Amino acid sequence: MGYYSSYYSYGLPTFLIIVIALYLLFTGSGEAFNVGRFLEETSPYAWAGTGIGLCIGLSVLGAGWGIMVTGSSILGGGVRAPRITTKNLISIIFCEVVAIYGVIIGIVYSAKIQPVPEHLLYTPQNYFTGFALFWGGLTVGLCNLLCGVAVGITGSTAALADAADPNLFVKILVVEVFGSIMGLFGLIVGLLMVSAADDFSAGLGVAKAVASPYVL
Repeated sequence: MGYYSSYYSYGLPTFLIIVIALYLLFTGSGEAFNVGRFLEETSPYAWAGTGIGLCIGLSVLGAGWGIMVTGSSILGGGVRAPRITTKNLISIIFCEVVAIYGVIIGIVYSAKIQPVPEHLLYTPQNYFTGFALFWGGLTVGLCNLLCGVAVGITGSTAALADAADPNLFVKILVVEVFGSIMGLFGLIVGLLMVSAADDFSAGLGVAKAVASPYVL
């Protein structure tokens, strides 16, 4: 089972990419496999929207994953030791904060999206803003995803340890707090990545729109 899952996760996508690349090469369409063309002809709005979506989506995924792991352990341990169900809810709060980080960054990023006519959209400043929002959103989303998983696993361990020995709860809670701070680091990095990016603008008097041969 592990062999087939590894094949479909890594082997099949790699195989398809190689087949498509060879097809384009041997049919005289190799120039279509052009990363620069893809970056130029893709709207900055698309990069910005994708980044915001990844930021919120991955953050919520990490929070949900952590709540699932922690909640199941709290319910399971609460059967033998009902006293743990109340104070271990703090682990659920830590997981939920991860999703809040993503929502906050998503709101901050969406404020930079302003309506611009299409013929004035493709300026260096707007390209920079679009790429900054995309990579910033991806960075924040991945940080919050991993943070949610870390907090969930640590919270699960805290609940089971508390059920066995109440003296262990505070000690493991310290580890959980440090794990949750990783999401805050991601939030700070996301803000730094877009600190130099301006809002989308027509660029009148600032920079002339880029007349790319790939943008129709």
